[in-house]
Amino acid sequence: MTTTAKLKPTPAGGGRPEHLSHVIFIAATAALGGFLFGYDSAVINGAVEGIRGKFDVDPGTLGTVIAIALLGAAIGAMVAGRLADRIGRIRVMQIAAVLFAVSGLGSMLPFALWDLAMWRTLGGVAIGMASVIAPAYIAEVAPAEYRGRLASFQQAAIVLGIAISQLVNWVLLQFADGDQRGSLLGLEAWQIMLGVEVVPALLYGLMSLRIPESPRYLIAQGRRAEAQAVLADVEPKGTDLDAKVAEIDARMHMEHKPRLSDLMGGRAGLLPIVWVGIGLSVFQQLVGINVIFYYSSSLWQSVGIDPSSSFFYSFTTSIINIIGTVIAMIFVDRLGRKPLALIGSAGMAVSLGLAAWAFSYKEGTGDNITLPDAQGTVALLAAHSFVLFFALSWGVVVWVMLGEMFPNRIRAAALGVAASAQWIANFAITKTFPSMSDWNLSASYMIYTAFALLSIPFILRFVPETKGKTLEQMG
Repeated sequence: MTTTAKLKPTPAGGGRPEHLSHVIFIAATAALGGFLFGYDSAVINGAVEGIRGKFDVDPGTLGTVIAIALLGAAIGAMVAGRLADRIGRIRVMQIAAVLFAVSGLGSMLPFALWDLAMWRTLGGVAIGMASVIAPAYIAEVAPAEYRGRLASFQQAAIVLGIAISQLVNWVLLQFADGDQRGSLLGLEAWQIMLGVEVVPALLYGLMSLRIPESPRYLIAQGRRAEAQAVLADVEPKGTDLDAKVAEIDARMHMEHKPRLSDLMGGRAGLLPIVWVGIGLSVFQQLVGINVIFYYSSSLWQSVGIDPSSSFFYSFTTSIINIIGTVIAMIFVDRLGRKPLALIGSAGMAVSLGLAAWAFSYKEGTGDNITLPDAQGTVALLAAHSFVLFFALSWGVVVWVMLGEMFPNRIRAAALGVAASAQWIANFAITKTFPSMSDWNLSASYMIYTAFALLSIPFILRFVPETKGKTLEQMG
């Protein structure tokens, strides 16, 4: 399936897969959906002020247009799991690629505000699909001993997509003489920013043609020989493939095909493990991480920083995001999921608290708002520190755990529900931030600080450790 070089065979009984390079290629290709997820989510950061000026919108309406893609993402996340069980994981990736491309073109050429909102909603559906299908597919293909690191490719791709979108936005802004509404290729700069997404969308669609279908999907469809061929390429040397196929098949035949009704049970309506997945998803958003990725350029301009510098700081936080994600990829299978999450929660709480303190010194009104030099420095450092602690913990851990914590019989449906909850929480934060920042920027960050603190007892009490367990051991 790929021309990447194979690793040298390991001695009999060795744990490293013989074709690890092939496994990495498969995981990286699937994670291109994560790249588009990150790119599409964050590229709007560079267009916020351009949209505000072009359509002359108030903060509440602006927040709706920026956030509406997240409602589409909730829909995409909800349908992706069931669709993947019917037509396959690869077909869902290809549908998402088409939606990304169409959304990019439409967003580049809107003729009204509602039109832009419609195209962003369509892109959101693609984001939701990518948010579900990539971690599920990687978890189903990756060998257990490498699954954590390979699953973290999803978050690595997301943060790379965020960083590239901010870099592209900054470069385009320079060509437009620092004006988001400056002329580029016969359009305004912010329109070109939104349209560039078509390029990675086409690449994602083409690359998805080169990876195999999930062995678990193939077994569910009765295509055992094809599933065994895929497993031969990804499992460690010496694995009894007949036994592996039989184990997966037996586990899947113990239960009927997943339905949303399968998630029901317990005193709180849903199964406890589903509530844990929802809790992880919601806490990941309620700390306010996407305020940084969607509004950072506007945020820094609101405290007196010029547009070019604000775009640059958006890019530097994206680089910090990548660094933190690499740290998480190194330690997610060494320390475990829960320790990383706890470290991140503590670090985020401190960073957000410092940002809230710094923003409390905001002075002036209108276009004459400033922060004192000391508080401005603290705000910048706190924002970067917040992104670092999020990236090395919750950014990776949540996606890894959502791909592996649910039993096989409910994995697709439960992952869809948890991801939908994440997008709804993301929508709530993104929609309210423009109005909240106008009300009290410091108080807004105090609220995010409180959620970071509350996530600590949630992890300690409810979140299971999944390090080193096979998917079949989850249920």
